[in-house]
Amino acid sequence: MNPAADNAPFTIDVVSDVVCPWCYVGKRHLEAALAGLPELGEVVVRWHPFELNPDLPAEGIDRKAYVEAKFGGPERAAQIYERVHEAGRRAGIEFAFDAIARQPNTRDAHRLVAWAQARGDADPLVERLFRAYFLDGRFVGDRDTLVELAAESGLDAQAARAWLETGTGAAEIATAEERVRQLGITGVPFFIFAGRVGLSGAQPPEAMRDAMRQALEK
Repeated sequence: MNPAADNAPFTIDVVSDVVCPWCYVGKRHLEAALAGLPELGEVVVRWHPFELNPDLPAEGIDRKAYVEAKFGGPERAAQIYERVHEAGRRAGIEFAFDAIARQPNTRDAHRLVAWAQARGDADPLVERLFRAYFLDGRFVGDRDTLVELAAESGLDAQAARAWLETGTGAAEIATAEERVRQLGITGVPFFIFAGRVGLSGAQPPEAMRDAMRQALEK
């Protein structure tokens, strides 16, 4: 996350979790912001893990029980998710929270994103993960599902499965999460533009453009 050299691409580091609805909204806002800033030139987006629920079992837990426990009851949960629904609609996302049966552990999903990123652009996979979870109600804690999503995003399914089955990369995910916490990042999404300007939350595209312009000026 160091500042880029003058002749290097404009880097955007995104700290997120694939089960964070505000992270999906933030991704859409980032895409809209970038569309209005052609002067940035080449842009490289790098995804960094932040597990919201690192202690969940590999098989996940019942989604309804999780939401009610997290927000203090169904009424409060409904109020909070109505805000997310509205933000999603404005960003072009029709969240289907009722389709989600289980709350997953996302360690394997983050491992897969890191694997894809080491080979190129991880954005197609990240998009598929968000869409699968929030729109299709697919269980992204399941390795078979992750392999399917890898294939749907243009990656080699056999290689993705082999990577997931090795278990490699789990320690690196934990280390990466500790690193972002040491930077003072305690919630997601969080954006770092050119290693110089940070922005917390799913801010509107205009705020993101302002932050990117500030990064260019610095």
